[in-house]
Amino acid sequence: MRIIPKRNTSIQALILAIVTGVVVIGISCGKRAADNAKRYPVKGKVVAVDKAEHTATIDHEAIGDYMGAMTMEFEVRDDSGFANLEPCDQVTATLAVTDSEDWLESLIITKPAVPDPNAKAGAASVEPQPGAEIPDFALINQDGKRIHLAQYRGQALALTFIYTRCPDPDQCTLMSTNFAAIDQALQKEPDLYKKTHLLSVTFDPDYDTPKVMRSYGAGHTGRLSNETFQHWEFATGSKDEIKKITEYFGLKYFQDESGEAKIVHSLRTAVIGPDGKLYKYYRRNEWKPQEIITDLKSVAK
Repeated sequence: MRIIPKRNTSIQALILAIVTGVVVIGISCGKRAADNAKRYPVKGKVVAVDKAEHTATIDHEAIGDYMGAMTMEFEVRDDSGFANLEPCDQVTATLAVTDSEDWLESLIITKPAVPDPNAKAGAASVEPQPGAEIPDFALINQDGKRIHLAQYRGQALALTFIYTRCPDPDQCTLMSTNFAAIDQALQKEPDLYKKTHLLSVTFDPDYDTPKVMRSYGAGHTGRLSNETFQHWEFATGSKDEIKKITEYFGLKYFQDESGEAKIVHSLRTAVIGPDGKLYKYYRRNEWKPQEIITDLKSVAK
């Protein structure tokens, strides 16, 4: 550590004032964002906890008129509560939602009467590695036509997962907004546009029928009734078909108390080369449209 001589105390004070000012501004901005958030009560059971990412996967009841009952991963902004959080805990919390993010706060944790010895803090999933040849998964597109991943051989394919009823601003909605930006950017490069394809796959096949997917897709492309879906398709399928493709790409399932297999609503995005092999794999939502565009350009060549 370097000790500043007394003669520089005025400079030191100035630096301290500047730093303090920056910190105050940062806290103020963060506080304003939190104050502007809408808040909803949440109740559910913890399925998994990721200590490194500070997230918890919760099988939750319907959240008011905001979100239906499902299982999904949440960021937790309650340090003391998160430190005590374990799988199988029953929790009540507050979901805070802004225009661009959401998080859980104010956790109240109820421990199970008998701890589950098989509970794990983080449910590991098997994920494909770059260079892996992607199986020829079968799906149904927005027009009700049977499609297979193998039919996109010869093109660079960007694939992501969504469900149309997702209200979360930084989950499925963000994936579709990002893909819309990618689609629009690629249109400006006709040669590259012909060599690429986009595919959004639902993991909610019970609700997301081809008709629903068509309406949702046209709304995001902005071409509405004029949309031909030649470049960006939206796909669904049977429960078994969706389970096969989602599990392959690392989305997790767990059995609830009734024994039913339920998917953990999370995000995965993949770029697949013209040779049908995985080129790049993205978890969660941190990627930006330009990253996928750069990947598509690289692999299309």
